[in-house]
Amino acid sequence: MAGQQHQDSTTDVVRWAAFSCVLVPVVLLWYGTSLAGATGTALGLAAVTAVCRFLLRRSERGAARSPAEEPAALAPRRGRHHRGGTGAHRGGRHSGGNTPGG
Repeated sequence: MAGQQHQDSTTDVVRWAAFSCVLVPVVLLWYGTSLAGATGTALGLAAVTAVCRFLLRRSERGAARSPAEEPAALAPRRGRHHRGGTGAHRGGRHSGGNTPGG
């Protein structure tokens, strides 16, 4: 049930933000701001609200993901000197090929 409570609080935050997107321009108009200024403010608040809502939903999905679903790139590596392939090692001797000098 903790996930449901978290989602309810996120929904409440988004609702208050949407309410502010309506309330703030009305108050600005009440105090004499131009219609264009109040409209610009409303559009700016709506954009910020949409981005915050997107980030909150994304955060919820990430928190709900189980460790088994995490990508392999984030999994801890095994062994002291884990390397992806065979053959290409740093340092050491090279046989033939390009030799300096000469």
